[in-house]
Amino acid sequence: MEKFIDSPMVKSLCNITNVMYNKGWDERNGGNISWIIDDDKVAPFLDGFTGNTRNIALPFTVEALAQRYLLVTGTGKYFKNIKADPQDTLGLIQIAADGKSYDILWGFVNGAHATSELPTHLMNHIQRLAVDENHRVIMHCHATHTIAMTFAHELDEKALTKTLWKMCTECLVVFPDGIGVIPWVVPGTEEIGQLTAEKMTYCRSVLWPFHGVFGAGQDLDETFGLIETIEKAAEVYTYVQAQGGTKQEISDEQLSALAQGFNVEPKAGYLEVGVK
Repeated sequence: MEKFIDSPMVKSLCNITNVMYNKGWDERNGGNISWIIDDDKVAPFLDGFTGNTRNIALPFTVEALAQRYLLVTGTGKYFKNIKADPQDTLGLIQIAADGKSYDILWGFVNGAHATSELPTHLMNHIQRLAVDENHRVIMHCHATHTIAMTFAHELDEKALTKTLWKMCTECLVVFPDGIGVIPWVVPGTEEIGQLTAEKMTYCRSVLWPFHGVFGAGQDLDETFGLIETIEKAAEVYTYVQAQGGTKQEISDEQLSALAQGFNVEPKAGYLEVGVK
């Protein structure tokens, strides 16, 4: 597995985490990513692999992901160091056949293991795969303006989603399914994973108030783009509030026309007018 460091998967994850760090979304070891890697992408690197691995127990059984491979960020690892030292900060893991543990096949060379949020990631991978079998990525970060917005805006899913839709024209096109919102919960717990997974039954992004955002998608670019769009809208909201609030805005009628033009279906009940 030594050559896995040169794989397109590692290079892609190094690049995206570097961008996220430079945006200020992942201070210190804040944030985490997990990416389900299909078997055929891993197979070429398994030639001659001895099977000498570390096994880490999981707090609950994830049979739905049995024997799946995931490339994940490490617990306590700083995003700023990932690109320079991926073998220390990243790991390729495989969920055991019984779903009760995982093996570290590559990476985490200095004794680390997967992010402390791995249980939350696994719960949400299972949920998103049930909704869309092509979803492979779970991404969590501390997007600055999105966090700020959770202090200043009511934490009602409909109201918050509509505010974001109206901040940038493209928002409705990127996340027509809206934004989920959970209560504040201690991170790294099964509770936060379960609450997030409940929201992931109907949307691809969930706000953790005063903490960050959690997103899912088919690949790194799509998932990053989802969070990037949410964060841009939250940034515009911040500027608008600083300038005294809105004097005019995109109307529900205009949002409906936008949905029709881009052939997307806004979350039911969120607009006062229907798509024609």
